[in-house]
Amino acid sequence: MSIHLQSKLPNVGTTIFSTMSQLALQHGAINLSQGFPDFDCPPELVDLVTEAMRTGLNQYAPSPGLLSLRQKISEKTQLLYGHTAQPETEITVTSGATEALFAAIAAVVQPGDEVVVLEPCYDSYVPAIELSGGIPVFVPLRFPDFSVDWQQVEEKLTPKTRLLIINSPHNPSGAVWQQSDLDALTRLTQKHPFLILSDEVYEHMVFDGQPHCSVLTVPELAQRAFVVSSFGKTYHTTGWKVGYCIAPALLTHEFRKVHQYLTFSTATPLQHAIAAYLDHQEHYLTLALFYQQKRDLFASLLASSKFELLPCAGTYFQLARYAQISDLSDVDISQWLTKEAGVAVIPVSVFNHDGLDQQVIRFCFAKKEETLRAAAERLCKL
Repeated sequence: MSIHLQSKLPNVGTTIFSTMSQLALQHGAINLSQGFPDFDCPPELVDLVTEAMRTGLNQYAPSPGLLSLRQKISEKTQLLYGHTAQPETEITVTSGATEALFAAIAAVVQPGDEVVVLEPCYDSYVPAIELSGGIPVFVPLRFPDFSVDWQQVEEKLTPKTRLLIINSPHNPSGAVWQQSDLDALTRLTQKHPFLILSDEVYEHMVFDGQPHCSVLTVPELAQRAFVVSSFGKTYHTTGWKVGYCIAPALLTHEFRKVHQYLTFSTATPLQHAIAAYLDHQEHYLTLALFYQQKRDLFASLLASSKFELLPCAGTYFQLARYAQISDLSDVDISQWLTKEAGVAVIPVSVFNHDGLDQQVIRFCFAKKEETLRAAAERLCKL
């Protein structure tokens, strides 16, 4: 007897990140595709995790996260954004930012609710919406600066709009919101009752002296928002999968209902280590300069190439046009670059629900200097 199964995500296959990383491995290519560093985290963090494990801190953490860690997150949030988040009722530690994004969507989106998504976007948003029975409503960001067309956003809002998902600094483009964007969003919330999910995982990677315009800096926005952050991005520990969500008590209450049945809690020794290491404020306060230097190095190394680099104001991603090299689609050029040039990249069209191809690819520059130099040497030969 054959088994018939109707997929809940019929349009979802293996992610492009896994595909390109596997292709890079097969062809011995330098992997500038998936967004992870090829350098290690601070050694003090490893020592702190080891100490926590050896002293027996290996059992379940409280589902919302260690209180000591939530207290440190509250202090950090107050320092950076002037927002006081209550550790007991408004902060939840999660198993990565992706879990936090999923839990937030699942907590508030009912079947038939509309969720406005700004495209291109991180690939977990839409599947999470669809699994909750929601309807994604897409608004394209302006090309090539990937700024928000607020008039178009407003035109997409209806009485069914439950949630607006925003992301700054923006993956994949590296665009960064300005205060004018927060002002425009605030005006919309004064006329429409939607909630906000703000993906701020690259909050410490904003370049050229600009501030990170967090939703938490505007009380009117913070009172209706889930704000998601990532220790994996901040501490070069993407494999640890530790993130957190800040939201008002009412939203957090619903968020935790989902979280407790999704992962229940996050690895205890990792939480102890991060709680202790958060006292090293200099790490996250200097992270923007650290990555800006890598951005500038990579740009200088590609200056003589035929790639046209688009502006990068934040994250650790650099977009580039390749029209002087090829007229292939961005998916085909990405595969060609991996197989023939020996550098793996990501096609930006995969971040659009309809595969819109603007012949742009994404490099990740969260790499050692020698990795960037070796990749640039290959790319400049094209």
